[in-house]
Amino acid sequence: MTTDDISGYQDEYRKALEAVIEGKAEGRQPPKPRTEAEEPGGQVVDLMAALQESVRKAQAVRGEDAGDAEVHEMPTARKKTAGKAPAKKTAKKTAAAKKSARRQRA
Repeated sequence: MTTDDISGYQDEYRKALEAVIEGKAEGRQPPKPRTEAEEPGGQVVDLMAALQESVRKAQAVRGEDAGDAEVHEMPTARKKTAGKAPAKKTAKKTAAAKKSARRQRA
């Protein structure tokens, strides 16, 4: 089936809507809508438990102790007071100042 060939697709919504319209035209009650309970549900997975189990298996494969991890206190870093940086002195000579300096040298 190519992208131009749409014969393989079916419009389920349109079929259901036409059935409702025909039923109302004939004076019948429309069919009951399907509920979520009728559809088979998926399995709910506890992601945290799955992650912990995966970690335990990986540790067992590597031969590590599967116990809880140890928590160590990190040393606190001393805070340095921020001092002001000295002002930069930049000398920019303008074109006029450069010309006057050349005249004085000559």
